Amino acid sequence: MKPFISRTAYGVLNYAIAALLLASPWLFKFSHVTIAAALFMPLLMGWLQLIMSMFSESPTGFSFLKIFPIQMQTCVDVLMGSFLLALPWTYAFCNQVFWPHFLLGAALMIKGIFVEQSPFLTRPHRSLPEAGITSIDAQEGRLNH
Repeated sequence: MKPFISRTAYGVLNYAIAALLLASPWLFKFSHVTIAAALFMPLLMGWLQLIMSMFSESPTGFSFLKIFPIQMQTCVDVLMGSFLLALPWTYAFCNQVFWPHFLLGAALMIKGIFVEQSPFLTRPHRSLPEAGITSIDAQEGRLNH
């Protein structure tokens, strides 16, 4: 399957999902849930998304400080999304609320998998089929066995 989210759209989605995660307890009215993970984890993930978005190499990141490569950010998106998807059942608050966590987790996973340059869909480049060993090194016998 081909990636269908451009890097610019990915940057915009980063900010939008970060804002939704930060506002989700009050926007989706689950701030009353007595289990702290229901409130705390979306807030923590929202702040992490916002920080990573601001300091990413995507076109929407700050131009003076680009720390997080897009490949790392997509891996973190998939990890956070899968954790957020399973959170209501892991901490047993699925009887009170689970749709916001489920939908935002799925959005994080989809965003992380289907962006251009994602390590989940990008194949190794044909110029380096040896995974970093150039063909000149292989031909000259400089490989350490």
